[in-house]
Amino acid sequence: MAKSVFYSFHYDRDHWRVQQVMKMGALEGQPILNAQKWEEVKRQGDAAIKKWIQEQMLYKSAVVVLVGAETADRPWVRHEIAYAWDNRKPLVGVRIHGLADSNGYTASQGVNPFSKVTLQGGGTVGDYVPLHTPSGYNSQTVYADIKNNITNWVDGAYKRG
Repeated sequence: MAKSVFYSFHYDRDHWRVQQVMKMGALEGQPILNAQKWEEVKRQGDAAIKKWIQEQMLYKSAVVVLVGAETADRPWVRHEIAYAWDNRKPLVGVRIHGLADSNGYTASQGVNPFSKVTLQGGGTVGDYVPLHTPSGYNSQTVYADIKNNITNWVDGAYKRG
């Protein structure tokens, strides 16, 4: 059976790329809300969003941050990283900018979102958590590299003691 993980990502920009990763079947993730359902949760306010994140992460074996061009700028992604860190969930990142979107375009590599989450004692989550950059020269070869390696990357996710 596939490991059950929580996927963190920038919905508007990367949901097509995330769907490709989910359809690989290597990992089992939370149901991805469609735009309408996400708007329903958002209308209920920040507390409802935090509750949804908490409930979705609760029984997951790891948190996988799928990193596109603008992921590091998303406040809810940074919240999910901090929440996972504080709750000692294994964390790992995978860059997905090399996967094509619905129009067939890839994106530029974004900033490491783990480096945007500071720790109380100094430093950032990025000092500890691996961010994998799949190899490949086009979307198909990047896809193949992710598919061949994502379970190993999740197995190697950073686990706080």
